[in-house]
Amino acid sequence: MIKKRKSFSELRFDLVSKDWVLIAAERGQRPGAFRIKKRKKIKATKSTCPFCHIETQKKPTLIFSHGKKMPITENIPKDWTTIVIPNKYPAVFPYPELKEQIQGKLYKKILAAGFHEVVVTRDHEKQIAQFNSVQTKELMDVYQERYLSLMKEKFVNYISIFHNHGLEAGASLSHPHSQIITTPLIDSDLTRAILNSNKYFNLRKKCIYCQMGKWEMKKKERIVFENKDFLVLCPFASKSAFQMIISPKKHLPYFEKITEKEKWSLAEAFRVAFSKLYKTLHDPAYNFYLHTAPCDGKKHEHYHWHWTILPKTATWAGFEIGTRMEISTIAPEKAATILRKI
Repeated sequence: MIKKRKSFSELRFDLVSKDWVLIAAERGQRPGAFRIKKRKKIKATKSTCPFCHIETQKKPTLIFSHGKKMPITENIPKDWTTIVIPNKYPAVFPYPELKEQIQGKLYKKILAAGFHEVVVTRDHEKQIAQFNSVQTKELMDVYQERYLSLMKEKFVNYISIFHNHGLEAGASLSHPHSQIITTPLIDSDLTRAILNSNKYFNLRKKCIYCQMGKWEMKKKERIVFENKDFLVLCPFASKSAFQMIISPKKHLPYFEKITEKEKWSLAEAFRVAFSKLYKTLHDPAYNFYLHTAPCDGKKHEHYHWHWTILPKTATWAGFEIGTRMEISTIAPEKAATILRKI
């Protein structure tokens, strides 16, 4: 005899990635089920933190102080609020050439040419969830400034901007910081999204992201917050519990072309989204990253840039690793309802 259930597990199809996601709603009940009571803390005091002693790091590539861009000089201004520095332990290097090699007529490799930078905010403990509007807007300014500068460099076809918060999310230092890595290649996830959004545009003559946004604004089930320019929502095929996406309401392929007005709106959306996440899950570990049309010289007008926020509410196990199919233990509609109320 089949037991009657209050809710059913569902397999949901992601229109852009073409992945399936398993929503196992009965496995995760209340928000408390996703809270880590004693999240592992990264041990680092201000006295030993390298970012609290920024003068010990490499020469900055960008400095902001209270919303204003500062000149790069030998001495770092004492009142700096956000600073960008080359990573002391970079994953890529600014090689003068790529040097492609074929081994055994099977394997291909090229030098990992690129730039690896760290975006550091001043306060040792204050994270985005605790920022005010001016501090958040400054972060958006910094992201845009470095993107515009780095896209002009040789072998830069893709710029990844991302942020790891908490040990579980891969952060090695507790001091809040984002990272920027450029590569000559475009990652497979973004490549797939570009190809699929292009197919949809050629078929329907419409942007798939704009269509999804219009549907979400009509239904209101998964929207967490919205202002004039941006939507914050829990996507239909959420890959993790309480996943959120911050997306422009109008069609915008290139993040680096964002206007001053839009940056203020984006800053508000960021601040609200992270504040709600912080309060709902009691400061969870998370990753967030930008997906925007690449700077490879090709036209990607069909694409639609957005930020993805992925809280670390679960650990991949055998099923996820073996099938490459994520399990989310709360329906995005329920997650959005909880977040809206905060």
